[in-house]
Amino acid sequence: MKSLIIIFVVLMFLPVNAFRPTLLLGNLNLIERTCRQTPFYDLCIWSLKSSPESRDANAKKLAQIMVDSLKTRATETLDLIDELLQDGLALDPAMQKALTSCAERYNVIIKGDVPEINEALETGNYKFAEKGTNDAAIEANSCEIEFPAKSPLTDMNKVVHDVSVVAASIVKIIQTKFSIM
Repeated sequence: MKSLIIIFVVLMFLPVNAFRPTLLLGNLNLIERTCRQTPFYDLCIWSLKSSPESRDANAKKLAQIMVDSLKTRATETLDLIDELLQDGLALDPAMQKALTSCAERYNVIIKGDVPEINEALETGNYKFAEKGTNDAAIEANSCEIEFPAKSPLTDMNKVVHDVSVVAASIVKIIQTKFSIM
């Protein structure tokens, strides 16, 4: 009897998800199947699995998670640009010009592309959402080529570009799925 009470107490404190292994496994499979269709599998897996929202997400929510990641990475890059402009690094006129241009590009991503992508996802306008994510990738690449010499933003520009491409790929998957139905 005592062991039965212990088992009952242990079962009471297990997370609800412990009783839904097929749902969790199914969603991990959705994440892996989705990420396999993107050009940056590891980045996709890492971004989606690191978000608690991905546990119960459908493909549309996975796209939204990547757009949120895009906004986060773009904001971090813009913060660095602002920091570099305030520091002495931007004393060189060519560097200052490149950083200023990049700040404008990242503002476009954060204030223009991301809200438009979110709205397009909400309304089911997947072609427009894909265009917005591709535009964000182009903005990150365009920032990189602004620099006459080595860019201090190379790594961050690459991450923003790659996250944008993954988001575009997931939106394309959704778009293809709905065009078949």
